[in-house]
Amino acid sequence: MEKILNLKIEKLPEGVYLATSEDLPGLVAQGQTIAETLEIARDVAQKLLEAMAERKQPDGLQPVGDRFDYPLVVG
Repeated sequence: MEKILNLKIEKLPEGVYLATSEDLPGLVAQGQTIAETLEIARDVAQKLLEAMAERKQPDGLQPVGDRFDYPLVVG
């Protein structure tokens, strides 16, 4: 089941991007581009959610519905 979580992405002084999430504690991802950072964050989130499911811990995330907001970055 797909779920939605919010990411905070910031560009660090070193020129890389860092993603974290208040929705999923422990999620930390870093990449050279926003796209790479998002890809890594998705992988980390999946692993964290799998570990939580194995421990039968609720994740508190909302399932993806028929309609949701999605910010599209262009440029």
